[in-house]
Amino acid sequence: MKKIVDKEYLSIVQDILNHEEFKGMDNIKHHNTTRYDHCLKVSYYSYKVAKALRLKYVDVARGGLLHDFFNDRTVYHDKVNEKIKLYTFEHPKLAVNNAKKYFDITELEEDIIRSHMFPIDIKIPKFAESWIVSSVDKVIGTFEFGKKASRKLSYAAELALLFIINMIK
Repeated sequence: MKKIVDKEYLSIVQDILNHEEFKGMDNIKHHNTTRYDHCLKVSYYSYKVAKALRLKYVDVARGGLLHDFFNDRTVYHDKVNEKIKLYTFEHPKLAVNNAKKYFDITELEEDIIRSHMFPIDIKIPKFAESWIVSSVDKVIGTFEFGKKASRKLSYAAELALLFIINMIK
């Protein structure tokens, strides 16, 4: 991702970006990038959508940044089935716990983090802002997987995200 220069966005999330535990995610592979970069993309694009819709974009920026804030290097690393379980069902809970441990999070931020895997996980988002982060996460994830699997798929995912953002404007 290009360096973000949006001063308002950076002022909202700077404490998280500067946190040592969060910065450690830059060493964890995630899709075809790092977990740090993935969370930054999801957060920033979700923030842009929420701001355009005049929703709670501060909570969206922070919750989106923390949605995958967990360390899987020491958990479930030996067995494929347990790793799938971690990524599918366990990691939102771990991310919420980490977010609460290191930051004061709002009820909305907690819902964003906890429900971002819907519909794969059964935790249904309670707020429009949570739906935005969940949706943007799917588009960004598709884009990241697409880079590895197929340039056409990644291009389609990028177009879909741009289409959504432009429709809102």
